[in-house]
Amino acid sequence: MGLDNVAVQWPRTGRFYEPVAPAEFVDFAVLAERVPPNAAPAAALADHIAESGTVRATGYCQLVDLVLGLGGVLYATEAEAEDEDPVIDPDGCAWIAGGLERLVRGHADVGTEVTFDSVARVLRTAISSGRLAEQQLRWLEERLAALRDEGGEPPQWSFTLAELSVLASFYRRCAERGFAVYADF
Repeated sequence: MGLDNVAVQWPRTGRFYEPVAPAEFVDFAVLAERVPPNAAPAAALADHIAESGTVRATGYCQLVDLVLGLGGVLYATEAEAEDEDPVIDPDGCAWIAGGLERLVRGHADVGTEVTFDSVARVLRTAISSGRLAEQQLRWLEERLAALRDEGGEPPQWSFTLAELSVLASFYRRCAERGFAVYADF
């Protein structure tokens, strides 16, 4: 079983979080129709969101953690560590959406296929022009090395920019409408 990020009403009323009606995401079906032909995963993701108000998040966890610089973001582990429900509040959804949107913008010059190496290149470029670039580049290299397996091979990510745009749109929608995301695993 994997990780699902389920849009829920915020704050909860009573003992449980109430899932958001899929009708709040029905327009994602239009996104599915507009994606380029080579971006079938983006269309599938958009269709799934339109039908369920949910993202199957397992495949995106390492990427999101790398881009945002934390661990367990989509698992909502920070809340869990504080003995709270594993929920990403609307502000957290905005933060996730913003990070993904910046990645998509920064990646446009690199190409439409998003891989471990291309993300590393985009992040290096973004960091190298900022304050404390040398320190942050060392941190990034440590993070990248930690994601490699024992043989030194990188994770086999293969996303498209369209797919990551759809993913960002899910979290942006949650933030804008005041929804939270429950990490269901």
